[in-house]
Amino acid sequence: MDFADLFTRQYALFWVFLVAAALFVFVRNLIWVLLVRRAEKDGQEDEARRAYLKRRAGATSALLCFVFAYFFVMNVMFGFQS
Repeated sequence: MDFADLFTRQYALFWVFLVAAALFVFVRNLIWVLLVRRAEKDGQEDEARRAYLKRRAGATSALLCFVFAYFFVMNVMFGFQS
């Protein structure tokens, strides 16, 4: 297998997951910090609430990163040809 084969349409989903995984941790932490700061301002801060906000930030960032990665990979690699 040639390295250039990795940049074909056959491996597009691989690149989508790779880009989404690379972005996930950073986006989750960003969303979590914003949610915790808002909860602290409202006076609703405790450890159970932080754990809930971390799970919520994880779900939101997973969806957001996957959608962004899909459009990014399709646009960069293939010129957005569906």
